Amino acid sequence: MTSAPAIVHVIDDDAAVRDSLRLLLQTEDFDVRAHASARDFLSSVEPSEIGCVVTDVRMPGVTGLELLAEIKARRIDMPVIVITAHADVALAVQAMKAGAVDLLEKPFDGDALLGSVRQALDLRVEGAGGRSEASAARDRLASLTSREREVLVGVLEGRPNKIIAHELGISVRTVEAHRARLMVKMRAKSLSELVRISVLVPRAASF
Repeated sequence: MTSAPAIVHVIDDDAAVRDSLRLLLQTEDFDVRAHASARDFLSSVEPSEIGCVVTDVRMPGVTGLELLAEIKARRIDMPVIVITAHADVALAVQAMKAGAVDLLEKPFDGDALLGSVRQALDLRVEGAGGRSEASAARDRLASLTSREREVLVGVLEGRPNKIIAHELGISVRTVEAHRARLMVKMRAKSLSELVRISVLVPRAASF
């Protein structure tokens, strides 16, 4: 007996965005269900379904962040990718703490979304891999110097390099160098990935 195929649920109140995301995913042979609102998704999804969710943040009624909380409350076992036209560090931290596996800022490259969806579905299949990922995150954090940790906290609190430099009494160029090194050490290719990795370790930052 074969298991049911994974479903990618796309939630966006903008019909044009919804349709474009559905077409993009269908060209890669994903089974896609599109929803105009979080309520539509919640009323139709089955708790036993296998798949992931791609949701906008700013939607009327139930927002993307509220949806994350509801998915957790209902114990719907689906990784969630958040998309938004208004990304900032505070939103990324809030989304990742709420359980999102990635955050993409509109307009984003189609390959970035496809890669994020594949990664989310891999996480769903791997299941208990989260513990090993948290352990790896702790090891990466431990590799940072004390100064790199200070810069990381500033980044995660949304402060620009100029402010971080002033608070730490170092030059902006030095902050930029520390940021570049900590991104390499944390193995983060983007800000949202840096936030996600850091959130895996509750003591990573005081934000």
